[in-house]
Amino acid sequence: MGRSYVVGSMVVFRKQKRGIAPSPRAKNVRPAAHGDDYGYEIEKYWRVSAVLPDGQLEVVTRRGKRLRIEATDPRLRPANWLERWFLIARFPPAPDRSN
Repeated sequence: MGRSYVVGSMVVFRKQKRGIAPSPRAKNVRPAAHGDDYGYEIEKYWRVSAVLPDGQLEVVTRRGKRLRIEATDPRLRPANWLERWFLIARFPPAPDRSN
């Protein structure tokens, strides 16, 4: 069952990363086979800026970068109410709808 997103929705994307020093927000930290670095996941907090007709979403990051992602991507999910309440500062501001 697909989720429906609207412009302005807060979403959370779980991004996989690799590095020698995971950040404090890293989850599912796994050491590499030979111990040189780590694989981990970071939750990115984005806002939907456009719902495209081809099934993709255009999202905006906190720094204003615009990305396209499939609405059916399993790493993408709507923000729950706790995230919307307590982590509001991690999401980009809502789009201006005064036009």
